[in-house]
Amino acid sequence: MKKLLLLGALLVATVATAQEDALAFFADKENVAASIANPISILTQEAIDRKALHNIAIDALDVPVNEAYITQLKNISGITVHAKSKWLNAVYVRGSQSAIENLTNLAFVTEVEFADKSLNRTPFQRPTEDKFKIEKQESRIVYDYGAARNQAEQIAADFLHEQDFTGEDMIIAVLDSGFPNVMTNPAFSDIVSEGRLLGTYDFAERQTNVDGTGSHGAQTFSDIGAFLDGAEKFVGTAPDASFYLFRTEFAPTENPVEEAWWVEALERADSLGVDVVNTSLGYQDYDNPSYDHTYEDLDGETTIAARGGNLAFQKGMLLVTSAGNDGNGFTFVATPGDSKGILTVGAVDAGGDYVDFSSIGPTVDGRIKPDVMAQGRDAAVVDRDGNVTFNSGTSFSSPIMAGAIACLWQSRQEVKNNRLMDLIRQNSHLFNNPTNEMGYGIPDFEEAYHALQVLGTEDQMLKETFAIYPNPVTDVFNVSFPQQLERAVVIIYDVLGKKVLEKEISAVDNKVNISELSGGVYIASIAAEGVINNFKILKK
Repeated sequence: MKKLLLLGALLVATVATAQEDALAFFADKENVAASIANPISILTQEAIDRKALHNIAIDALDVPVNEAYITQLKNISGITVHAKSKWLNAVYVRGSQSAIENLTNLAFVTEVEFADKSLNRTPFQRPTEDKFKIEKQESRIVYDYGAARNQAEQIAADFLHEQDFTGEDMIIAVLDSGFPNVMTNPAFSDIVSEGRLLGTYDFAERQTNVDGTGSHGAQTFSDIGAFLDGAEKFVGTAPDASFYLFRTEFAPTENPVEEAWWVEALERADSLGVDVVNTSLGYQDYDNPSYDHTYEDLDGETTIAARGGNLAFQKGMLLVTSAGNDGNGFTFVATPGDSKGILTVGAVDAGGDYVDFSSIGPTVDGRIKPDVMAQGRDAAVVDRDGNVTFNSGTSFSSPIMAGAIACLWQSRQEVKNNRLMDLIRQNSHLFNNPTNEMGYGIPDFEEAYHALQVLGTEDQMLKETFAIYPNPVTDVFNVSFPQQLERAVVIIYDVLGKKVLEKEISAVDNKVNISELSGGVYIASIAAEGVINNFKILKK
């Protein structure tokens, strides 16, 4: 009997002291008006310039979290602070359930959101905010891509390089696990010697050394920035770009704190003026099954990572993320690839065919994911010692795509991220017939380049015209927004002029579902701030 009583006591003690993870949200920030009035105090000049170029407001989201609040939490017995987010105005904490729940007794803590969703007594209510003629240049650069030739030519990244768009003046952040030997690897010697490695930071260990665990990050980085011109040849898709390397993954364990570190890295990237972010990571299942994301969670706005990705999109960066390698397991695209503000990349082989490990769509809310595809089976990479080898996974299709996007954006840097993402989708080979496996398919960056030059010179298109795609429509069509607009109302009329559907959309959430309508011809009227465009659409 004594043994049973002792066992019971131990079980009670274990339950009482079990460690939980959560977000703790703060009520306010300090010096908001003063910080916005003097943005150089919270952002770099590069970030200010990029926001000005794209007409992105500097607002309260850019103001740091109140460090005094964080200090108070750190001084609470049993509470550990692991990450912070200025965009969410929150910190990621670990402690007992009761200790975390007691944080809401602090005047400056408005809410806690447990990673174990069963512990949230009511669904967390996130605040709703109203945000949301071509002359061919003379070819100057011809690379010997070596083993990387197929993956570059498959998406016509080589064409961009021939037009002298190689990523120069573009800043790319690579968020990954480990980047060992980047300072000594011959594949990155030009980046280092030319001062284009702008900074590194390990958000897990809180240090500038980003060796991390494993060399996954170094390999994904190589598909963007590597350059070898010796006995072995290799050229990444943006060899002249500048880079930040951020470690956000702690490989020995799987815990949602990594999502919080990832968001924190996005915030730093934004403050440093980063243009393109590559993430070859995805999150769905964790060491603690209570923290797992279900398919229903992956709606593009629920997970920590999806929320951060959407805010990064709002801030003007273009995020490229791997779809995941769960095509034969969980099946669906993981987070942050489910984010509405992210271009998610699946994997094809050298011949352009879908490979079965690549995670598929649609998302639970019916959006097409992945967005586009690039080579992910037997992709060429450079290992930590500078040797050219091959690896497979959507981890490599994503950076191949990210580098090409940086080169494309270099040709028209004033174009906003949403317009560029739409243009890339529109110039992919399955644009008119997207599939769950391949989304809109493999982009042709030569075609996208030509389309972008027209877009950049037709001011009326940039300022006054919506666009819809695909058309004819099976179930869902997308609305491409003019540069200066963020929200619109879509009204669908039948051929007799009767209104059959009305929906408010945004530049982020730009899908219109007409699956309930019968086949036939309809008129879609899209209106926002004095701009009205009408389109005839065919419902299949």
